Amino acid sequence: MSAFLFYTLFYILMSGCIIYPPTEFVSAGLTIKDIFSNLLGSENEFFVQYHIRKSVITLLIYSMLPFGYAFGLILFGHIDAVNVLLSHVNLWSIFVTCSILIPLYTLSKILIWSMNNWSKHPIAKNLAVYCNSNNNNNSIPWTTVASDINVEYQRIDKIILTTNSITCVIATDNWIIKVLPYTIMVAHQSDTALIVNRSDTHEMSPVTGGEVQFINIEVKPTRTGSQPFDIRLNVFDFKNLQDKVSRPITILQNITFHKTLLDKFIDNFKEHVQENPHYGYAEELSQCIGCMQALSNVKLHKQCSSGIGSGNPEDCMVCYCRPMWCIECMAKWFASRQDENAPETWLSSKCTCPVCRARFCILDVCLIQSI
Repeated sequence: MSAFLFYTLFYILMSGCIIYPPTEFVSAGLTIKDIFSNLLGSENEFFVQYHIRKSVITLLIYSMLPFGYAFGLILFGHIDAVNVLLSHVNLWSIFVTCSILIPLYTLSKILIWSMNNWSKHPIAKNLAVYCNSNNNNNSIPWTTVASDINVEYQRIDKIILTTNSITCVIATDNWIIKVLPYTIMVAHQSDTALIVNRSDTHEMSPVTGGEVQFINIEVKPTRTGSQPFDIRLNVFDFKNLQDKVSRPITILQNITFHKTLLDKFIDNFKEHVQENPHYGYAEELSQCIGCMQALSNVKLHKQCSSGIGSGNPEDCMVCYCRPMWCIECMAKWFASRQDENAPETWLSSKCTCPVCRARFCILDVCLIQSI
């Protein structure tokens, strides 16, 4: 019985890794697209045809998983343990029958898709929506649209945003494409609305120092027969997508998120500075010399204990400059002096005064209070 349970757990684990491969499997090349690369051909040269073949192979392999489990039970002699658990031989017979029928049904479905040059495949149907035809004969086939997409995918200025191990979003000059295991969703930018309708934040991300934020963008093509779809992105990929697409991306009023890593750092910087003691200042404040828009509202005033009698040149120092910067410009200056590859260390790092070069940390940044 223990051997049967071990086999079952192992098979479930491996099946999960096949359906949704973890990072380790992707790195080792143990994914469907890597294992069957010779059958799939070149994605860069024939993007649409590549994904038609990939969807067929993926669907066939997924449908074989129950049969593989049943075959393994028979091969390793676990039938008695199965009969004890199910208590009825009929249930085992039903399971074996279904495990055989599912791949057969999948094969029949694939044969139907392949008719008339794969015109019945879900990918071909999605592309056929964009076939412009002035007669009832539909003289422009879906392959024409596929050729246009193939050509644009070959260009080096496309962007590919990987959302997880089985899904990615591609933006070319004219197309927005969402790649799924069984199909690809497409939208032509000329008649598509993009709407950010949801954002969510999750803790414990090594990229942002404990927190990661995602947004959901609804892609709504206006072409008759087209299907809307959602794309889910890390907020730091939003700017890349926004710069590539020709359509404006609408952000609903109740949705707030940090569009860049700098935006997130500025907000965190402000929150930490709010906790510091205020600096009393009696003179009139001038415009910030960084943006020349806001009033100068921060003063570098040594608050931390570092540097007291240590003589360490890396310790914080006393800054004698008058208030000349607003908190946002000071946050931008602070971020510009940090290691771009280690954003999780920014808040705990040090910086130098933009004017006198006195070293300070975030504890030394004080909001000004007029007296």
